[in-house]
Amino acid sequence: MVLVTGGTGLVGAHLTLHLIENGENVRAIYRNLESIQKTKNLFSLYQKEALFEKIDWIQADIIDVPSLELAFESVDYVYHCAALISFDPKDEDALRKTNIEGTANIVNFCIAKAVKKLCFVSSIAALGDLKENEKIITEESEWNPEKPHSDYAISKYGAEMEIWRGQQEGLESVIINPGVIIGPGFWEQGSGKLFKSVANGLSFYTKGITGFIAVPDVVQIAVKLMKSKHSNDRFTLIAENITFRELLDAITDSLNVKKPSLHASPLLVNVTYRIDWFLSNVFGLKRRLDLATAKASYSKKWYSNEKIKNALPTQFLDIHQYIKQISRL
Repeated sequence: MVLVTGGTGLVGAHLTLHLIENGENVRAIYRNLESIQKTKNLFSLYQKEALFEKIDWIQADIIDVPSLELAFESVDYVYHCAALISFDPKDEDALRKTNIEGTANIVNFCIAKAVKKLCFVSSIAALGDLKENEKIITEESEWNPEKPHSDYAISKYGAEMEIWRGQQEGLESVIINPGVIIGPGFWEQGSGKLFKSVANGLSFYTKGITGFIAVPDVVQIAVKLMKSKHSNDRFTLIAENITFRELLDAITDSLNVKKPSLHASPLLVNVTYRIDWFLSNVFGLKRRLDLATAKASYSKKWYSNEKIKNALPTQFLDIHQYIKQISRL
């Protein structure tokens, strides 16, 4: 039996579909029936409704230890995809509880139930920082606590520490660090919001650079790593490093809408961050931008995918072509 946490999210839902298509017995945890509908809609998007019925759903929460007892019954392999994604500083405690404490719970159950192997879906946000003489971030880049990181990044880094702790206690595991994941079906969260914003007439762009990857690549590499001899290691997963403007242009082309034409300079982004802070503290509105995220929007970071390409035969999907493909779904 394969257990997938976060089976109602972008990666987890695609992973569940892939595993079932390849004959695996899959159990997925959910917190409420509404969240299951998201996964069902994704299966329908791919015209795989019949396969949805093969999922063994268990209501549980990674921060609720008693609920996980039934979820781990007879489980051999675990894909831990569940995570809270937020860039609102007010969610700092929730991020730490879900992403760090929740991962610790998963690790503890894997050890207690003698799970054969665990795959943890982390993020490039948890990778290290560049030193003065370095230009490309790799798995070996050292995390510098003195540099600014978003609460989300800190929580994912803390979650990885729990995975390493599990490895020291005998748990076989791998960590994958995907870049910004592009995929269909979840337009209200993650990168899906970009598509929705562009469709609604997004006017601004930035010149920041980061790594991007298509969700099928994340899923297929995760499964290959789980079936491989690779263990107790981490792998950066990005197809290519591109500018945010280039990404937005690709989305506008695929949707046949107007391209963003106004450059959001670092000064404008920082002003927006301060306005966002003011509205949150005065009117109680939910924060949409923290300082680390504001800086990330115009920072230029290149990530290396050499390690995964050397570890596994890997042919990444072209991001521009994939955007065109999913825009037609």
